[in-house]
Amino acid sequence: MEKYLEYYEGKRVIVTGGAGAVGSNLTKKLLSLKAFVIVIDDLSSGYEWNLPQDDKNLLFIKGDIANDVDLKRVFNEEPELIFHLAAFFANQNSVDYPEKDLRTNGFGTLKLLEYAKLYGKLERFVYASSGCSIYPSDAPMPYKEELTNMYMTTPYQITKMLGELYCNYFKKVQGVPTVKARFFNSFGPGEVPGQYRNVIPNFIYWAKQGYSLPITGTGEETRDFTFVGDIVDGLLRMGFFKEAIGEEMNLAAGREVRIKDLAALVNNLTGNKTEIHFLPRRNWDSKPRMLASNEKAKRLIGFSPNQDFEGCLKLAIQWFDENWEKIKESADFPPGVSSAVRG
Repeated sequence: MEKYLEYYEGKRVIVTGGAGAVGSNLTKKLLSLKAFVIVIDDLSSGYEWNLPQDDKNLLFIKGDIANDVDLKRVFNEEPELIFHLAAFFANQNSVDYPEKDLRTNGFGTLKLLEYAKLYGKLERFVYASSGCSIYPSDAPMPYKEELTNMYMTTPYQITKMLGELYCNYFKKVQGVPTVKARFFNSFGPGEVPGQYRNVIPNFIYWAKQGYSLPITGTGEETRDFTFVGDIVDGLLRMGFFKEAIGEEMNLAAGREVRIKDLAALVNNLTGNKTEIHFLPRRNWDSKPRMLASNEKAKRLIGFSPNQDFEGCLKLAIQWFDENWEKIKESADFPPGVSSAVRG
């Protein structure tokens, strides 16, 4: 086992948003490394069934990261590291509910950092930012970490940048050892479909039921889809390597996938014969292409993402097959969406 993985044995680790897609995968990996994991999640977009139910090294707390009582409870466990993944996700959700977005992504992050400073014993505070949000729509690709953006198109993008700015302040002025992980289009096992969820779980969910997959735009749009296992590995590396402290790093596969190719692949792997259909692009979606540089993460922490997109997609579909009944019960779509997708 590599040194950065051995490091977590016996560590006490908080994972905020630990019942979500990335959080549940990170929690399972930490438990396999014999860490003691404290998950705090309000279950607004996570699911307790997505976590191990009988592991004595897991403490699950249904709580709110903006609530002092809940924060005192988790810090009472004397954590050594925090992986802050909890968020009001994502773009359209923040457009519909901007104040909720600010409370969780802005105020919640500030509260956690304040407690981290007061507690004073943290070895690392790893913040889950969003590379899809941070970079300007007209920036040259691949996106590199030194790029900045002052013209956001959703509240979610604004508050993800706000979280980075708070991390900068608490690192430089208050001495909290922060790291900023910029995720790019994470996908894989553990991600439940829904109105405000990502395209891949929604495509799989609809395709398995024989529905027509909706593409908002032309289908020529691209995204840098990154397997959740690689995101987890990047986070663990950020929690260990001292070179990461104070830095921001893209956690990305470093390759583009066209949305229409994604739809065709999902249909092929699930046996869905229904034709795709096209919808107007959402007015906040200003990035027809997305491609990130992962060179900094490779150089500083040895990040090495999986390039087998189809193989990783098969793992996501397998997870759907294995958890289909629970997924159907948990899928969060408003009334009428399924019939509209059915075409």
